[in-house]
Amino acid sequence: MHPMNTGNDKRDAADTTDFGYQQVPKAEKAARVRAVFESVAGNYNLMNDLMSGGAHRLWKRFTLSQTGLRPGQRALDVAGGTGDIAAGMSQQVGSNGLVILTDINAAMLAEGRDALTDRGIAGNVRYSLANAECLPFPDSSFDCVTIGFGLRNVTDKAKALRAMARVLKPGGQLLVLEFSHPVAPGLKPIYDRYSFSVLPWLGKVVAKDEDSYRYLAESIRRFPDQKTLQSMMQDAGLEQCRYHNLSGGIVALHRGWRL
Repeated sequence: MHPMNTGNDKRDAADTTDFGYQQVPKAEKAARVRAVFESVAGNYNLMNDLMSGGAHRLWKRFTLSQTGLRPGQRALDVAGGTGDIAAGMSQQVGSNGLVILTDINAAMLAEGRDALTDRGIAGNVRYSLANAECLPFPDSSFDCVTIGFGLRNVTDKAKALRAMARVLKPGGQLLVLEFSHPVAPGLKPIYDRYSFSVLPWLGKVVAKDEDSYRYLAESIRRFPDQKTLQSMMQDAGLEQCRYHNLSGGIVALHRGWRL
């Protein structure tokens, strides 16, 4: 971490990034995020159900309805966690297709592998420990790339969007499912109270980890709004970018194509 030096303010600002409401050196964020998800991995699905009232399953189902995948195609699920989206895409591409599930966190990737194995999904899914910012796949490899509730944890979001656009085939689509900014009238203050009171409490009582769930609430607030993320996807080289607000804008599904 750079020492305090008023002459280096610009350099210091460029070398830091958000970790929830904190500013931390960019080089440290990945390790901090990894520690959060190592802590929550074992309770991840249970906590998702509790925190969203099960709505995360509907958000993922809607995402899967928009992939446009056909049998025999190839798909990539980035920061795929416990594999809910990868599982759905594996059914869409069939036995002659391929889905690769990646995560930067080994504990989360193991949870995903175990979850898919328990569901009898094995033959057309592969696993890769990978950073979203530097995906280890050739250009034009996939018909569809998804990232569900993972982009806000990435240190350099623009770099990750460029990496995901790079590995898309011409005509391929990127789907970004992420918490966003409420647009329904009167929803924001209710959502704020829930996020900063109920979520940390659930983390403390159920997962025995209040701090990690406070970070998750803070990371949602620091994430770009719908229009900003749409512009970032365009800057990454994607075309026809659009978004669908879900649950009053609490979540949004962004879509863009490599043409």
